[in-house]
Amino acid sequence: MNIKQYLKEKKPLIDKEIEKVFPRKITKEWLEFALGKASFAYDAETISKSMAEPIWEYLDRGGKRWRPALCLLACEAVGGREEQALPFAPLIELVHEGTIMADDVQDDSKKRRGKPCTHLLYGIDIATNDSDALYFIGLIALYRNTRQLPAEKRNKIYDLYSEELLRVCTGQAMDILWHKGKKADIAEQEYLQMVVYKTGVLARFAAKLGAILGNASGEQIEALGKFGESLGIGFQIQDDILELTGGKFQKGKGRAGGDIHEGKRTLLVIKTLERADEKDRKRLIEILDSHPTDEKIIGEAVEIIKKYGAIEYAQKKAEEVVEAAWKKIDSMLNDSNAKKLLGELADYSIKRGI
Repeated sequence: MNIKQYLKEKKPLIDKEIEKVFPRKITKEWLEFALGKASFAYDAETISKSMAEPIWEYLDRGGKRWRPALCLLACEAVGGREEQALPFAPLIELVHEGTIMADDVQDDSKKRRGKPCTHLLYGIDIATNDSDALYFIGLIALYRNTRQLPAEKRNKIYDLYSEELLRVCTGQAMDILWHKGKKADIAEQEYLQMVVYKTGVLARFAAKLGAILGNASGEQIEALGKFGESLGIGFQIQDDILELTGGKFQKGKGRAGGDIHEGKRTLLVIKTLERADEKDRKRLIEILDSHPTDEKIIGEAVEIIKKYGAIEYAQKKAEEVVEAAWKKIDSMLNDSNAKKLLGELADYSIKRGI
């Protein structure tokens, strides 16, 4: 089994776990389990319509579920069993989906996975509330302690989750200000730190969580966390490359040019601005700050980026980051199918075409 087959096989199992934690239809029984007895009375129908319906409409659109799959593999790679980690898959996937739902509102995106964004279907108020809820729903398995984890392990997971979520918000804050054109010169190291926080830490959390649940050593937990972080960076840089070269621009569809329209300062842009002559540098900044929708203007920006070899540079940087992290864990893990698949996931993160 290769990594693509593994992801395909585990996706329905992960979705089944999500449905256990957060049912498609909210009932009084679920509300009492998740929230406790009502002080007065629950309106399960309203909660179902305003939370379950929008969230499941979004979740049913797809997604690779590679972060929870990473958690499962990390657990097995340190000698644990898949069933130890699987019940915590919802915590990883739901918080990721919550960040995407919020990101769509903040970026005024129009489409996500081929359909109108949640805030366009249900309203900004419901989308922002549900994105917040997604950060907490997966915690039910911890605060109800459905898997009977010892207090020390639960506390370690709580602390880790809290730290990483603050980092996610910090990374998003950096990205928002930058694509508004509020900082002229962004250093590559600053960009990479933003990506670590916005994207890398959720993968780092997934890998560390799997290692903790699999009773890994402290050294293994840290190394697997660093590996997960590198996967997040690799996926983000590859997304930026694919987004730039993926075809005709269609606003809000995640096709070529969306990052140009949003004015995002990706590694591709940062390296171009560093290498470009004054004329091209000035023109690229002008285009980014104007948030264009005209395909010709977006194409002009893409050509400037290509001219200075930024795509090749970004690809190489992603490879360097992922390969360095893999080397650190390679010697710490015994040979196993899980370890083999982790290696394939590393390769997939920087070489995939979708």
